[in-house]
Amino acid sequence: MRQLALIIDDEPDIRELLEITLKRMEINSYCAEDLAMARTLLSQHKFDLCLTDMKLPDGDGVDFVNEMQTNFPQIPIAVITAHGSMDSAIQALKYGAFDFLTKPIDLKSLRTVVQSALNIKPKNDELKPAIVGNSKVIEELRKTIAKVARSQAPIYVSGESGTGKELVANMIHDYGPRSDGPFIPINCGAIPHDLMESEFFGHKKGSFTGATADKEGLFQAADGGTLFLDEIAELPQHMQVKLLRAIQEKVIRPIGSQNEHRVDVRILSATNFDLSGQVNQGLFRQDLFYRINVIELKIPPLRDRGDDIILLTHHILEKMSADSHANNIKLNKEAEKKLQTYHFPGNVRELENILERAVTLCTDNQIDVQDILLPEAAIKKTDNELALDSMLDDLEKQKIIEALEKTRWNKTAAAKLLGISFRALRYRLEKLGLH
Repeated sequence: MRQLALIIDDEPDIRELLEITLKRMEINSYCAEDLAMARTLLSQHKFDLCLTDMKLPDGDGVDFVNEMQTNFPQIPIAVITAHGSMDSAIQALKYGAFDFLTKPIDLKSLRTVVQSALNIKPKNDELKPAIVGNSKVIEELRKTIAKVARSQAPIYVSGESGTGKELVANMIHDYGPRSDGPFIPINCGAIPHDLMESEFFGHKKGSFTGATADKEGLFQAADGGTLFLDEIAELPQHMQVKLLRAIQEKVIRPIGSQNEHRVDVRILSATNFDLSGQVNQGLFRQDLFYRINVIELKIPPLRDRGDDIILLTHHILEKMSADSHANNIKLNKEAEKKLQTYHFPGNVRELENILERAVTLCTDNQIDVQDILLPEAAIKKTDNELALDSMLDDLEKQKIIEALEKTRWNKTAAAKLLGISFRALRYRLEKLGLH
């Protein structure tokens, strides 16, 4: 049985174009020239997809998207907007539109949007528990992931370091219509600034010194799938401009190429920084922030997840036991209590590190309270110890600033100069307030 689409547009030529294109894709359709006719058709037929113009004689497309989410949430709806009306398209995405198309309609883009919409999994609300936990905040997070996974809207995943932002981004990809496509994660802070454009968009052979062959960029590698931009706050200003254009126009141009390439990529992004604060300081472009932050998904810190700490602990220990082919590693009640009283500034990643040390120290696969070594910051210190810490922090800050100045604030090069990993440098920058 053929799938059925509802087309809403007051221009006969547009309706005809959409109807013919869908027919060639073996999709039947009904057309409406206004919202009144569309509501009548919705009451008479079961639709698998809706395509609607934003400006209609008897109403606004954004309001109709909101109405559809209330009355027919199972029907993916894509909006058609005039070129330059990006604000309206973004508002429609916020209200739950699946995707948007701009006039004049590109038929390849139309087919891609339709195919993606009809590929949405029907049981998106029944996510596998990839995130371990039963707390209320985690249950709400799962529901939100189920809701946003079906959309093509750009999502900004916010949360403290170690909360699992990449895991959440991967879940959004896996339970959305792009699950058969690639999931490409990028650590924006780990790419040297002079190589960033080539990494993102690719290059042609001979376009610069060292370009000995054509290279495909990460946008092309993610075509048909999802691009996860981790640590997006680390992007320099010139790349923010280029990224904004790639997201808005859905085209990229490799370095040295005369031709643009159309790409179909869903953008997810994340950072440990307060991105709105970065915008206020002029460090991050407001128009790019507005474009990637259509939907914000906040990941709760571990300290707000109650008994999830113990559930996660047992889950991690089971995995360690399996990986090491050891007998089940147990944790006694006193050790559990010690973990529950700790605030975990490093969240799940820190819990994993603490448990790895405990497994190394314990005997007979039994973790006791003395095996749980918490960071010194969690232990009350004397005034003299605090004064010494302050002096050491000042010295460390001075050395890091010197390395950054020598490398013109290239963090990758500065980490190499200091003889530490990029992740270690990033941790120290956050700890010392050197964002």
